[in-house]
Amino acid sequence: MNPELALLAESLRTAMTAATGAKLDGALADLGWLEMLDEIPAAAIPLVFRMLGETGAHAAVLNDVVLRAAGRESGGTVPLPYAGGSWVVWERTDAHASALDEELPLHRVPAGDAVPLGAGRQALGWWLVGTSRAMLSLARRHALDRIQFGRPIASFQAVRHRLAETLVAIEGAEATLQAATDQPDDLACLLSKAAAGQAALTAARHCQQVLGGIGFTAEHHLHRHVKRALVLDGLLGSSRELTREAGAHVKAVGSAPRLVHL
Repeated sequence: MNPELALLAESLRTAMTAATGAKLDGALADLGWLEMLDEIPAAAIPLVFRMLGETGAHAAVLNDVVLRAAGRESGGTVPLPYAGGSWVVWERTDAHASALDEELPLHRVPAGDAVPLGAGRQALGWWLVGTSRAMLSLARRHALDRIQFGRPIASFQAVRHRLAETLVAIEGAEATLQAATDQPDDLACLLSKAAAGQAALTAARHCQQVLGGIGFTAEHHLHRHVKRALVLDGLLGSSRELTREAGAHVKAVGSAPRLVHL
């Protein structure tokens, strides 16, 4: 990362640690989020959305990505498709009345107009990767600190396998997202979001097992990341729906495109 992006990343992390929701939305605007989205989207989207996942903060900036891709003015809201054929709006307020996640201002709406989803799926993919890394970090710290039979549980093979499988899933999703950034067509973005969603579900399952009962408690942060991952996976198509859609596309065209040159 070049020095300018490193300095920006530090400022973003400070803002996301200090605020969330509508306040963070405003703080990101003050830091030049909309200008970055217009001028350096390939750097801004991974940086901002991955950090949202890592810090556990949230802001309505997914609206900006989708609106920009549709050629419309940023700063507003737009109906977004959700898993199961439903639609939601991510409000730019702190009115938490959502049945999906009590921390997020998501509200179901009857339907919305079709908008380009590729860039939004990429953004959500990076957010899911950040959330997955946050869950892995919590599980790893617990495994190092928790002592059983006179030694850290991180030394037990079953625990190490779960953490390793989580890391492999995250790294694979991140590589897929990077490939979609380099070749941002609709299928690549679809597959990258599906991979990130599956990685987040894998992380939630394995990290919960490593943490055991403490991971279910309100005092521990894991449950917040798990709920966030479930909601983000459903936005703009769940990993299951997107995988099925990709399979139908490949079946229809009769061949699979080469997304990455090995």
